[in-house]
Amino acid sequence: MKDSPSNPDPNDRMRSYLAKIAAGPKMSKDLTEAEAEDALSSILNGEVSRERAAVFLIASRMKIETVEENVGYWQALDATTVKQEVKLDRLLQISEAFDGFERTPVFTFYTIPLLAEIGLPAYGHSALPLPPKFGITFEDMLVNHYQASPDHDFAKRKSLLDQHGFGFIGTQQTHPKLDALKDLRAEIVKRPMLAMMEKMLMPLKAKTNFLATNYFHPGYVQSMLAAAELGGWQKTVIGNGMEGSALYGVHKATKLYILPKQGVVEEQSLAFSDQLNPAATQQITEAFESLKETEATRENLVQLGERALRGLGGPAAPLIAWQAATFGHLFDVFPQVQSGYETAKSLLHSGACYGKLMNYLMQCG
Repeated sequence: MKDSPSNPDPNDRMRSYLAKIAAGPKMSKDLTEAEAEDALSSILNGEVSRERAAVFLIASRMKIETVEENVGYWQALDATTVKQEVKLDRLLQISEAFDGFERTPVFTFYTIPLLAEIGLPAYGHSALPLPPKFGITFEDMLVNHYQASPDHDFAKRKSLLDQHGFGFIGTQQTHPKLDALKDLRAEIVKRPMLAMMEKMLMPLKAKTNFLATNYFHPGYVQSMLAAAELGGWQKTVIGNGMEGSALYGVHKATKLYILPKQGVVEEQSLAFSDQLNPAATQQITEAFESLKETEATRENLVQLGERALRGLGGPAAPLIAWQAATFGHLFDVFPQVQSGYETAKSLLHSGACYGKLMNYLMQCG
């Protein structure tokens, strides 16, 4: 925080912050960056009551946060994130919505080992399902289906990533103070600003770091970009993927915001039909249409995702290949999405990714 608070009592400071932001739609005032950081730091450190913490999280969202406030909230989260370095030259962090998805299946969990095969080490950062959806997340798949221990320490998850070139890690490892708020978040029901800023954290650091994440409301993109600029990413890609995911350009043309380190934001539209040849376009179209009738359950996700990684095809395979190809293109592995798609399809057909994922999962037990 830039300035030390003049009042040493965090409860008194929180009272003053609530007086500013919880005064109704016409009378509420914005917090400074330092006040926002202090308020959320006090909540994360357990220095204020549960009741005041809940009121603050609700009031800050109801008021609609400013970019300055959101930067302060990100700084509070960043300062309390557990951070470790990995022995990788480059690393892609994929942060989808931490409350998961619940409609059409999204197979990013199975894209992640494929990314390592194409030469782009990657991991999924998430949490066990949060409100309001309590949908499927990376950590939900890892713990609740594949029976990985939720109590792994950070060093264990990090070592698996170093070893395999891909992996998954949750807030239980990377941010225990944030993870401890999950019951409170369930009580307040609506998404607080935490849902936006938790996707922008960097718990694992390689020599070069990339971030792919999603937005839902366009009005929050500027806050996410401001956090990304402070976060030290070599390149950040933020897109309105399908249902809070980083599956870009399938359900509709996706608007991407691409921020290179110390660069200017580029806005780009991405749609599979504009990037692939007619045969590949047909494959994606048929796969997506068939999945509209498929319930988004862990069991269906596992059946279809594992089938694709075994080299047996199915509707998940073209979507996994497309997602790997788009990441590969956006983060400079492939010059064109089409060449990336063909490479990803070939690697899926070999079945090698399945064995590597199973080996990783065995070590997660």
